[in-house]
Amino acid sequence: MLEVIIHGVLLGGLYSLFALGLSLMFGVMRLTNIAHGDQIVISGFIGIAIASVVDINPFLLILFLVPCALVSGYAFQYFVLNKTISKDPLPSLVITFGLSIIAQNLLQEIFSANPQSLDSGGLNTLGISLGNDTVVGVLPLIILGCAIGCTFGLQWLFTHTAIGRAFRAVSDDRDIAELMGLSSAKVYSMATAIAFSLVALAGLFQSMRTTVAPTDGPSLLLFAFESVIIGGMGSFWGTFLGAMTLGLAQQIGFYFDPGWGIWFGHLVFILILAFKPSGLFPKTKG
Repeated sequence: MLEVIIHGVLLGGLYSLFALGLSLMFGVMRLTNIAHGDQIVISGFIGIAIASVVDINPFLLILFLVPCALVSGYAFQYFVLNKTISKDPLPSLVITFGLSIIAQNLLQEIFSANPQSLDSGGLNTLGISLGNDTVVGVLPLIILGCAIGCTFGLQWLFTHTAIGRAFRAVSDDRDIAELMGLSSAKVYSMATAIAFSLVALAGLFQSMRTTVAPTDGPSLLLFAFESVIIGGMGSFWGTFLGAMTLGLAQQIGFYFDPGWGIWFGHLVFILILAFKPSGLFPKTKG
């Protein structure tokens, strides 16, 4: 059971990277990006494509993927999604759903439908022995450390910086924030740029840890969405702990039967929705 808990926490680290960007966009704009999972897959395939042409350390791909994600996220929000932001969530849902369909078909056309992975240089096979036949993978530990760092960084950004105060202001009341001189369009675009950079990290680590396929987007979106809802809206640490809960639930399911893991995670999600719809850790303080 100790091994189950350890692996559940490590899996939760990956899920928290999936969920942080979604939590950021929803928290600032009340916008659910249906294409979020597909953007994770796109980042993974871009890393795979670059590595197939250039012999490069996979971690150096971060230096290319993150800046590109920042620029594309800012532009996508500023020129497309900002026009859909209103009290009616349907326009943004329709646009991001359409983007999801386009992304899946385009990826299948370019890379085929076969799952692919990014060569991590053997890092995904390295492990640290804890005794009693328990081995912890080095790559999952790196992913967990990155998830903790990103969560801490986002919470600090929101609570101790001017841009964080701007995020909170437009989230609480956009009209009053604009009267005080803030440009909601630019603030929203900056939030999406940061969210896309987190997506780029998630996609890179997903392709290194396992495989990515063009049709994986909806399932990754579901894991991210469940992590946010389980944790409860209020802070990024809530999202992080929600991801830990989902990862543990899935690993416990895998412990009993290999076919039960994903189902166990969905079951925990449904139970939390039924008995604590606000989530386990709402308004958690950083």
